Amino acid sequence: MSDLPQSDVSRPSKLPTANLLLQGQAPPVTDQTSAEYLDAVDAEIETLADGMVALVNLASINNKDKFKIAQETFQAQFHAESMIRAANSLLSIVHSMKLQLLLSDEAQIVERRDAEVSTTLQEKEEAKAKVAELLSELLQQPFGGSTHT
Repeated sequence: MSDLPQSDVSRPSKLPTANLLLQGQAPPVTDQTSAEYLDAVDAEIETLADGMVALVNLASINNKDKFKIAQETFQAQFHAESMIRAANSLLSIVHSMKLQLLLSDEAQIVERRDAEVSTTLQEKEEAKAKVAELLSELLQQPFGGSTHT
């Protein structure tokens, strides 16, 4: 009885046999993946905006015959359905992006953050050097010949 079998059912991360990262690991987020997400979001937002513009244009109040009313009703339904599809697609994209962030490699996120920090620090140092150079030039210039009294 002293040698109870170990189980990783209740806490699978506690035992060395647990292989959680290999099963549910998402592919790393790259600049190409980010660009694809941004392109998809831009396309869906453009669809939503175009649909709204079309619905506003269809909402004009004039003397219309039954055929024109039926035609505009069909167009309004078409634009509304395309807007619904675009909204659902945006929800799907957001869900995918959240999963990608949750399941992505934390080391890659840290590496990207560190690269951004080092770039920002380098730009800061360059700006400081430029300001120091401009200040020294300004201080070395003799005061001009015109005096104000």
